[in-house]
Amino acid sequence: MAISSPGLASGIDIKGIVSQLVALERAPLSQLQTQANGFQARLSVFGTITSMVSALGDASARLAGANTFTQVKGSSSQPESVTVSVADSTAPTSLALDVVSLAQAQSTASAAVPVDSGMGAGTLTITLGDWSSGSFAPGTGTPMTINVVEGKDKLTDIAAQINAAKGGVTATVLRDASGERLLMRSKDTGEALGFQVAAADGDANDGKDLGRLAFTSLTGSPMSLTQAGMNAVAKVNGVTIESASNTVKEALPGITLNLLKPTTSAATISVSNDKDSMRKAVQGFVDAYNSLADMLATSTKYDADTKTRGSLQGDATAVGLQRALRSMIRSETPGGAFTRLSDVGIEIKADGKMSINSTKLDAALDQPAEMTRLFGAENDNPTLKGFGFKLDAFADGMVASDGTLSARTSSLRSAIQRNSREMDKVTERATRAEARYLAQYNAMDASVARLNSLNAYVAQQITLWNKSSG
Repeated sequence: MAISSPGLASGIDIKGIVSQLVALERAPLSQLQTQANGFQARLSVFGTITSMVSALGDASARLAGANTFTQVKGSSSQPESVTVSVADSTAPTSLALDVVSLAQAQSTASAAVPVDSGMGAGTLTITLGDWSSGSFAPGTGTPMTINVVEGKDKLTDIAAQINAAKGGVTATVLRDASGERLLMRSKDTGEALGFQVAAADGDANDGKDLGRLAFTSLTGSPMSLTQAGMNAVAKVNGVTIESASNTVKEALPGITLNLLKPTTSAATISVSNDKDSMRKAVQGFVDAYNSLADMLATSTKYDADTKTRGSLQGDATAVGLQRALRSMIRSETPGGAFTRLSDVGIEIKADGKMSINSTKLDAALDQPAEMTRLFGAENDNPTLKGFGFKLDAFADGMVASDGTLSARTSSLRSAIQRNSREMDKVTERATRAEARYLAQYNAMDASVARLNSLNAYVAQQITLWNKSSG
């Protein structure tokens, strides 16, 4: 007799019984899942700690950099007339600057001709050079040749050829009520970067010749001079200097002057230590350290009020890192005016975090060489290196592929994998047990069904026998 539903024959809740038995088989999963959550939480925290250790190493390396405490900044009392930029390690100084005149680029203009007029045939030869003596002195560059075709090339075509040649001269066409003119200009400023335009005409004396675009002398040329090439002239502490460009780079070592307009009185140019940049580097170091210190303190503590354990409480790696950092921060770098971080205003509070004494730090930044030695001192003995180098090397070692943090992370990943395999085993055992229990109880139910059927048959036969006997 087939059993259509487990327990139908026996009246026993087979499904309920099997479900409870399987639940007992699966009971270890709860503890394994709790362990898995703990492993994942610790792995996540260690990932954050690893990133923070790397950030601390980077901030420490910046403090150890050769230029961190040699950065300077320039300022001008008249930024509308002259601005200043300075290279690292430039010696602090102050000077007076008068801007007498700005550098100019040579400019010429042709006479007006009707719009879209042909300019005849021939060639224009444009040569860069110097007009400062009154006559033209060619430069060392190769002259630029522009070929003009009769009946085809107009001023706009000639200007396009000049610009396409990129020979140190630019051109444009200006149009107004009188017609159009060819304007030419040196690409760069300065006396030595003027230009001459020679015209070789293919159809002279027809009134439309290419000679109308020639510029071969400062006076009397068909093209007129609208602006002579000029050097910038300035006075530094009363000493006159000249520059072909309004960006003066070579006059003062490490200092670049950008001349904007003539001054009516001397501007004060100052170069000073860039303390703002230095403070920013120190603050970045302190912030990186405090973020890591906060994370370690929070993850390893036990909160008695809430009875909550940090995810890394008692973890040897986290506690060891915390102790190593505190020990290193309190160490010394002997040999200079500053030997401890506290000497420059970086103080360690009772909770293990850093704070900055602005007054002490500001005074220490007046000694950039000593700050560089405190953080960037080189030494074959690792314990005698500057704090920047020590902490950077420490961080590198912790996050290296064979470092402590990497090893701990690998260990947690392995534990997660083992835990996952254990859960798979429990689930597999529970699945097999469920099948076994169902088979056993269904067999029992089938037996009960057969007995019930036999019982009914016997009862039927007895009833029939009793009837026939009566």
